[in-house]
Amino acid sequence: MNNETKYTEDNIRSLDWKEHIRMRPGMYIGKLGDGSSADDGIYILLKEVLDNSIDEYVMGAGKTIEISIQGDKVIVRDYGRGIPLGKVVDVVSKMNTGGKYDSRAFKKSVGLNGVGTKAVNALSKFFRVESTRDGKSASAEFEKGNLTNQDTLDETSRRKGTKVSFVPDDTIFKNYKYRTEYVAKMLKNYVYLNPGLTIIFNGEKYFSENGLRDLLSDTINDDDRLYPIIHLLGNDIEIAITHSKTQYSEEYHSFVNGQHTTQGGTHQAAFREAVVKTIREFYGKNYEASDIRKSIVSAISIKVMEPVFESQTKTKLGSTEMGGDLPTVRTYINDFVKTKLDNFLHKNSDTAESLQRKILQAERERKDLSGIRKLARERAKKASLHNKKLRDCRIHLTDSKKDRNLESTLFITEGDSASGSITKSRDVNTQAVFSLRGKPLNSYNMSKKIVYENEEFNLLQAALNIEESLEDLRYNNIVIATDADVDGMHIRLLLITFFLQFFSELIKEGHLYILQTPLFRVRNKKETIYCYSEQERRDAINKLSGKPEITRFKGLGEISPDEFVHFIGDDIRLDPVMLDKEKSIEELLSFYMGKNTPSRQEFIIENLKVELDTVEEEL
Repeated sequence: MNNETKYTEDNIRSLDWKEHIRMRPGMYIGKLGDGSSADDGIYILLKEVLDNSIDEYVMGAGKTIEISIQGDKVIVRDYGRGIPLGKVVDVVSKMNTGGKYDSRAFKKSVGLNGVGTKAVNALSKFFRVESTRDGKSASAEFEKGNLTNQDTLDETSRRKGTKVSFVPDDTIFKNYKYRTEYVAKMLKNYVYLNPGLTIIFNGEKYFSENGLRDLLSDTINDDDRLYPIIHLLGNDIEIAITHSKTQYSEEYHSFVNGQHTTQGGTHQAAFREAVVKTIREFYGKNYEASDIRKSIVSAISIKVMEPVFESQTKTKLGSTEMGGDLPTVRTYINDFVKTKLDNFLHKNSDTAESLQRKILQAERERKDLSGIRKLARERAKKASLHNKKLRDCRIHLTDSKKDRNLESTLFITEGDSASGSITKSRDVNTQAVFSLRGKPLNSYNMSKKIVYENEEFNLLQAALNIEESLEDLRYNNIVIATDADVDGMHIRLLLITFFLQFFSELIKEGHLYILQTPLFRVRNKKETIYCYSEQERRDAINKLSGKPEITRFKGLGEISPDEFVHFIGDDIRLDPVMLDKEKSIEELLSFYMGKNTPSRQEFIIENLKVELDTVEEEL
C-alpha cells in the first residue's frame, strides 16, 4: 500500500490578500500578543494607521492628529490632504496600492510597502475609512477585510483629512486590551521626532519643541545627568547624548524615518562606533570602547531613501545606503559625529572634562574587575556545559544569527518543582527556563562587582548576554515566575532590584514581566475554570451548577505540566514591569530594598493577588 501523500493541482491554492494576512498575521505585524508587551500586534495596528498620518505631517499637510481609544475601538483622525476620493477603497484593500510608491508624493516616509492599512483592515472585525478633500468626502466600511458599505458625499463642511476607525478582531487577538502607558510612549516618540506636531490622545496633548533633546530629558532626570544634554542637528540626522551618573549599561533610542528601531541596526552600530572614534581622537587617547560608552544615554534619528528593514514591523534597519548621492549610512553618521561632536567638546570644556573623568573612572573599575570578570565568564561557560540551570530554547541552540526573536522568552523561576513544571510544558522552540537556587541576594547599593562574584547573578547575566549592551539581549521577554505568596513577592522584588540596579534600560525598554498564574481551579464534571483572583473564583462558582470542586494552588510546583501549558501558551497573562516616571531609580530602589522595612512589608502584603486569610476562611 502506497502511503505517499499526493501532490497535484488540487493542492495548489491561491489566497486573496485578506485571507493571506489573516492566515499569516505574523508576517505583517510580528507577534500577536494581548497588549501586555509594547510590540504586540494591537499596537502595530495603531502604528500602521498612525504612520500614514505622520507622513502627511512630514509632507507639510496637517499639524494635528487626534486619537481616541475607548475599550476596543480605535479612532485616528488627521487633517492632512485626505486620500484621493476615488481610491479610498483601493488603498485599504488592494495590495501594492498606495501613494508611497510615488516618490514625488512621499519622500523618506515611514510606511513604504503599501501593506500597513490593508493588514489593519484584514485583522479588524470592524474597519472604517473616511476621506475629506475639496469639499467632498468618501467612506468605506469593512468586516475582516470584506467591504460592507461604501458612501460618497458631494458636499461637506468637514475639514479635509482622513479618519480611520477600527476594532481588532478578538478571534485573532485573544483577551487583548490597550495599555495607555505603551500608547503614550509611542506617541511621545512621534512628537520628539516631529517637533511642531500636536497629537491629542483621549484628550491629553503631546507636543515637543526640542526633538531628541526632549526625549533624553524625559528619559533621564536632571540629577542623574553627568553633563547637560548634547543636541546635534544636521540634514537627515539628529543626535542627543549624555551619560548617567548611576547607570551601568549603554542605552540607545534609535529611529529611521520616524520608526523606532528597538533592535537597532546599521545606523545604531555606526553611531556607537562613531562616538568611540571621535572621543578617542578628541582626547588623543586610545580609550577602551566599553569605557567610553559605559553609562551612555543617547538617541539618534536618521532619514534615508527607501529604507530596508529586517522585518515588516521595522524594528531593525538593514540598509547600508542613505540613498541618492549620499555616502553609506556608516560614513554619513561617522562624518557627522566626527565634525559636530568634536566641535561641541572643543567649545564646551566643562562637558569635555566631565566626560573624561567618567571614562577614567570606568577604566579604573574595569581594571579592578578584570580578574573577577575573567573567572566569572569561565564559571558561566562551565555552568552552561555541565548543569541544567539554563534550559535554552531551540531558536538559540540552532540559529547562529544574533538577532533577537520577538517571541523568545526566558522564564526565571525558583525551586525544582516550579522550574520542572514550566520546563515540561513550555514551547521548546521559543521559551527557555532559568532556575534560581533560593532567594537572590539583595543587590541594593552594591557595585557591579557583586554581579560577577554572585553565582546566580553571574549566570543570569551570561544567560541574557547583557554584560556589555542591551543590543545583544538574547531574549525579548524576560518573565519572573514566582509563587503568589509573600516569599514569591519578595523574590520578585529582589530580581527587580537586580535589574534596576545594574540593567535599568532593560526595564525601560519593556522587556521585564511578571507571570500571572491562577490561584484557583474551579471545576465540575463538564467544565474547568482557572481563576486569577478572588472575584474570578466567585464568578466561576456562580457559573458552574451544583457544588464544584475548588482547588487553591499554593505554589507553581503544585500545577501539573498538563495544566501549566495553558498558562504559558496562547492564553499567557503577563504584567509588564514599568518604571514610575515621577520617581528616580534611586528612589525606587530605596523604597523597595532600602531600610524602610515596615513600608516595604506593607507594600508586599497589599500587592499580593489575594487576601490569603480571607480566602482560607471562605474555603
